[in-house]
Amino acid sequence: MKANKNHTPLAERMRPLSFDDFVGQEHVVGKKTLLRDAIEKDQIPSMIFWGPPGSGKTTIAHVIAQNTESYFYPMSAVTAGVKDIKEVMSRAEKNIEKKSILFIDEIHRFNKRQQDALLPYVENGTVVFVGATTENPSFEVNSALLSRSRVFVLNALEAKDIAVILKTSLEDPERGLGNEKITISEETILFLADMANGDARVALNALELAVSASHKNKKEEIVISSESIKEALQRTHLMYDKGGEEHYNIISALHKSMRGNDANASLYWLGRMLEGGEDPLYIARRLVRFASEDIGIANSLALPQAVAAYQACHFIGMPECNVILAQAVVYMAKSKKSNKLYSAYKKVQQDIYELPTLPVPLHIRNAPTKLMKNLGYGKDYKYTPNYEDEEAAHQDYLPDKLKGRNYLDE
Repeated sequence: MKANKNHTPLAERMRPLSFDDFVGQEHVVGKKTLLRDAIEKDQIPSMIFWGPPGSGKTTIAHVIAQNTESYFYPMSAVTAGVKDIKEVMSRAEKNIEKKSILFIDEIHRFNKRQQDALLPYVENGTVVFVGATTENPSFEVNSALLSRSRVFVLNALEAKDIAVILKTSLEDPERGLGNEKITISEETILFLADMANGDARVALNALELAVSASHKNKKEEIVISSESIKEALQRTHLMYDKGGEEHYNIISALHKSMRGNDANASLYWLGRMLEGGEDPLYIARRLVRFASEDIGIANSLALPQAVAAYQACHFIGMPECNVILAQAVVYMAKSKKSNKLYSAYKKVQQDIYELPTLPVPLHIRNAPTKLMKNLGYGKDYKYTPNYEDEEAAHQDYLPDKLKGRNYLDE
């Protein structure tokens, strides 16, 4: 049954029905790619699409549904359970004259028991499993199911791709907004494409809201301005370009404020990012790096604090994780600082670049065979725990050309 255009969101109506209409992700679905050939030949393997929101995971599944001779059973892990899985499997077992494809959106929301329920049917070929997730499948999909699936990584859409999608929706009279007299400048389209941060759904939803909330002028035109888009994005008081220069300016400001021990400024820049819609996991990852790069051996508890913050953000998401990041940011700002590890590793990199293949000293080489022992591997190695005298236990571990090199204290 065809959906009522008046009630179906623009983002849903504009889903491509074939690869001819698909924009972006050329590395996954471009011509001559493995996946596209498999879909066009109706020989798809079990697979998982991993990528950020609005990057095209579910859309590719819809293209599969439109271009396959197989039975296609879609479900969402948000609402489905083991009972739903078994019902689909029962239907698939009865319809053995054709292959059955089971698509599960947001597969990461299935717990281990629910994922395990899929395994027997994927293993015996009852269904071809296709999953979509915004989370790393290495952590969110159990190993047995993951090992039976090919993972395709989708990237956030580029602004130019989103601009193409927006223009298509404005011109399409059947599924899009082509029947409306809409005036919107190229600059405004590009502005919206930039602000969508790689998410086509966000861009289309904002465009649709801006159109529906605007009044026609005397010429019966709907004029969409940047201000209309700002209001639709609910950012009338705060603009934060997550993909442009301001993004890097603000993460730099946060980093330097923590380095400079200014907890108040650190909190402010954190707030600018979070309230502007930044991915909390991006900030958490930067804190993990900061904990070793700028604090390091001055406070060995900084790294577990940062890792704990990342895990907590992963568990509960926004807006609840804002105070968790605030705690971590203040901790980093107030902690003693040391860049010894960072500086030391830069020196290591330089030595490896200049002398890339220095041999491992014979006495610390592994000697699992008699031949290696005869060649002197492991000879005269001192097993340090057997020595009470530190001086007697001394031996060289670096290659001869780097003997005496002190990376940490130079």
